[in-house]
Amino acid sequence: MAGILNKLRNLDAYPKINEDFYSRTLSGGVITLLSSVVMFLLFFSELRLYLHTVTETKLIVDTSRGETLLINFDITFPALACSILSVDAMDISGELHLDVKHDIIKRRLDSNGNTIEARQDGIGATKIEKPLQKHGGRLEHNKTYCGSCYGAEAEEHDCCNTCEDVREAYRKKGWGVTNPDLIDQCKREGFLQRVKDEEGEGCNIYGFLEVNKVAGNFHFAPGKSFHQSGVHVHDLLAFQKDSFNISHKINRLTYGDYFPGVVNPLDKVQWSQDTPNAMYQYFIKVVPTVYTNIRGHTIRSNQFSVTEHVKSSEAGQLQSLPGVFFFYDLSPIKVFSRYLG
Repeated sequence: MAGILNKLRNLDAYPKINEDFYSRTLSGGVITLLSSVVMFLLFFSELRLYLHTVTETKLIVDTSRGETLLINFDITFPALACSILSVDAMDISGELHLDVKHDIIKRRLDSNGNTIEARQDGIGATKIEKPLQKHGGRLEHNKTYCGSCYGAEAEEHDCCNTCEDVREAYRKKGWGVTNPDLIDQCKREGFLQRVKDEEGEGCNIYGFLEVNKVAGNFHFAPGKSFHQSGVHVHDLLAFQKDSFNISHKINRLTYGDYFPGVVNPLDKVQWSQDTPNAMYQYFIKVVPTVYTNIRGHTIRSNQFSVTEHVKSSEAGQLQSLPGVFFFYDLSPIKVFSRYLG
């Protein structure tokens, strides 16, 4: 056993040459150094090529039907208060989502961009003490409150117990609230005072919308929206203002879930308004995309391209609704992106 170990110890794949048969030179050292650098570079080049994945892209006609489109957004309005900002979505099929509140969070911001308060939209209304009853008189102890809708009741027994209820009833009728102080609920909740108190504040609004997978638009604009004679209208009279600053920064906007390699062209985009009123429009082309990673996991999402346009108007001359509008259309081509080893 000792003999075998001794032979292994003496085994040398690169036997040494006797020093009498070679000499060290400067050129030989330089060649040795350069050869080592070249081998080092070749090694890492081949390693990077080995680890690099190959992308296979295929285009086909999108034949999917009945799907929905997920829109994730995070937008900051540094000069528009949360109390007057609303979100609407509509599409060419005629489906409307007016003054959307579910799955949306609003953060009140001070003039320096610091958070004052964050809450889900539609939550946190002021409690009313002894409000006016629908049929006259004030709410007394052990009685059920039923506030008036001021002529906007859909049925006789309907009640509007908050300022928001009255505004919503008016919206469904296609009416606008011209003076909130004439409505008991709004006066007691201090609607106009709250708007004045939030003057100079900003709003960060984020969340998601799930809409039909057809062409449509969603927008952020001041005032509660309603339809009147087939026209989309926002009630701006209630705020008693003649100009709205819709300067904004898009922190994030995606159509679907994130996947590696996707580029969202509107992320971190911002625009500053230099006129009293403006309508900012983004025209978006959405491209359905199916991404499959090297492990076979599939993500169904979308990519998009965008162009922009702005309409400006002077104070008191609202030629168009002030707000930020995103008009989107679907590409008929679907992209399949697959990563190969």
